[in-house]
Amino acid sequence: MLKPKILKLKQKSIETQNDVHAPLVEALEKFYKNPMMQFHIPGHTGGRAIFPEFRELIGSRALVLDTTDEFDNLGTLHPATGPIKEAQKLAAEAFGAQRTFFLVGGSTIGNLSLAMGLTKPGKKVIVNRNCHRSILTGMIISGAEPVWIVPEKLEDWSLWGEIEPKNIEKALKENDDVALVWITNPTYEGVVSDIKSISEICKKYDVPLIVDEAHGCLWNFNKNLPTSSLHLGADAVIHSLHKTGGSMSQSSMLHISKTSKFNPDEVERAIQLLQTTSPSMLLMASLDAARANLESKRGRRQLKRAIQYAQFIRKKLNKIEGIDCLEPTENYNLDLTKIFIKMHGLSGKRLESILEIDFNIEVESASDDGVLLLINIGNTKHEIQYLINSLETIAKSNYSDIYYIEKRKHMPMLTPKIIMKPRDAFYSEKETIPKENAVGRISAEVIAECPPGISILLPGELITEAHMPYLNEYKFIEVIK
Repeated sequence: MLKPKILKLKQKSIETQNDVHAPLVEALEKFYKNPMMQFHIPGHTGGRAIFPEFRELIGSRALVLDTTDEFDNLGTLHPATGPIKEAQKLAAEAFGAQRTFFLVGGSTIGNLSLAMGLTKPGKKVIVNRNCHRSILTGMIISGAEPVWIVPEKLEDWSLWGEIEPKNIEKALKENDDVALVWITNPTYEGVVSDIKSISEICKKYDVPLIVDEAHGCLWNFNKNLPTSSLHLGADAVIHSLHKTGGSMSQSSMLHISKTSKFNPDEVERAIQLLQTTSPSMLLMASLDAARANLESKRGRRQLKRAIQYAQFIRKKLNKIEGIDCLEPTENYNLDLTKIFIKMHGLSGKRLESILEIDFNIEVESASDDGVLLLINIGNTKHEIQYLINSLETIAKSNYSDIYYIEKRKHMPMLTPKIIMKPRDAFYSEKETIPKENAVGRISAEVIAECPPGISILLPGELITEAHMPYLNEYKFIEVIK
């Protein structure tokens, strides 16, 4: 009788930190070391049916590990069982949550699930104008009615600033039928609002608070960073571990706080409606690995070093003539690992282009006035010094801004004039017209660019001349017919 041939690769132990436990990583290692003949998905069968050039590019091991739940004793995601359940439990403990759910569709799936499970048609939701488009999309799906809060504007930087607690209270006083408050903290550039005061106001009016803390997943692991909303009274918090926490792209977490008004089981049911039924074990294991790394001695050293690097960069750049760094003020705190800089005489897009073409440096994003640099836990001392030297060289050189002729605006700073509810507008009869004919019409679509994913136009918003500088790359706009 012929014995089945099972693909075996050279095996090297996947080492984990000896001071932490990573159940999903360990389960995948066991799966890798004990291969079985596969008559199940994925159809590439351990990488054998993959385009050879692609297999060579990413490596055979990654393709062998590209499996989904339900097989090989790896557990299931819906409902969570086995190593997946254990990994989510460890994540909840690490972040200080009652329950934590792994998301393999990014924080977008978390926001959509919260909107779908916790809001209903006609219910009002207080939300900041600079929210991520996924929050707006969630309300289009659920039929909730947004009550827009305009954050403070940092006019000198062309950026959105903090959300004032008094504006949240004003909105709650004026609307006695608010289902929940949903805010973004920090902003893309790291500006931190007073979540504690906002939470106390929400409790005063007996209204739940959701915080999209996508860019703050590191905060729970170093006292020199702001305090996570999970410990300041929020009922649910979203974290994009893939942004700064070290997990793979498209992987995030949704946390239900220990004092939450929400039923975690109801939230889980909403997630099950939207999340894939074939989740990538690589993505989920990367969440487990990111949590384990941040909890480990090694990870904490990495984070401490990243904060020190960020402080060092700020100190050095503030001494270079012609460069300004966004810093904390008496009005708002700041995540110091996010460094927004302006260079005199250069737009943000021009500076971004110079750094990329002349210095082989990619920044996180560029806006009207400056560029955003993320100092990550994986950056090296050499990279930090090279960045400083490059910026100093640019500041002392005679670069012009002729490249940036259009003067197109990249960060929408508009207060919306809402004519229709987003859901009603989205499902209304529409027509597509040339952009130049759109002023005075009502938008029927979401226009938002990533990064940072903040809406330029939202369904139901009146299109004005003020929108035009943000729409240079759009020839046509979808409007209400």
